Amino acid sequence: MPIRRSTKATRPKADSQPWLHVNGIEIQEFGSVRMFPLGLTRDARMYSCQRLNQILADTQILYSLYKKHHWLMRGPTFYQLHLLLDKHADEQLELVDKIAERVQTLGGVAIGDPRHVAEITVIPRPPNGAEEVPAMLSRLIEAHETILIASHDAAARAQEMGDDGTNDLLVSDVIRTGELQTWFLIEHLVDTPLIERPES
Repeated sequence: MPIRRSTKATRPKADSQPWLHVNGIEIQEFGSVRMFPLGLTRDARMYSCQRLNQILADTQILYSLYKKHHWLMRGPTFYQLHLLLDKHADEQLELVDKIAERVQTLGGVAIGDPRHVAEITVIPRPPNGAEEVPAMLSRLIEAHETILIASHDAAARAQEMGDDGTNDLLVSDVIRTGELQTWFLIEHLVDTPLIERPES
């Protein structure tokens, strides 16, 4: 006859009290990569994580700029631009998640704390108050261009190093989204009348 073993002695007592004020140790430093079996060299993964984290930081700032300008929009095109900037912000937020997940997939640590982001971003800080509409749009366009230049360069280098996944993310998502959004913003800065009065 088989012996029945009791599990009561080895099972800890159930307790619904959450663990509060837990202090832990840092288990992976920012700027390091874990060894993942991805068919990529450590150098390729390290390079991609470094470049992606810079683009990630700048994209988080661009997202915040979009939200700020969405809230502070002024003038006769308020409604259209209010909606457009919010749509662009949502699309940038999706990119933030995709870029961060790529860093994690490569074994790195994605930058996430806004205070850390502020330390490494290269996007210039705007005034704390509201700017004129053309200035707000120009600020967004310039931030896009900064990210696009970095993304083109990082995508080309990632491809050289055999990191097709990072190249695809940068080209298919970051660059294409950034180019399209930049186009939409640029067209709002063309000074052309809605109706031209015919000459008499």
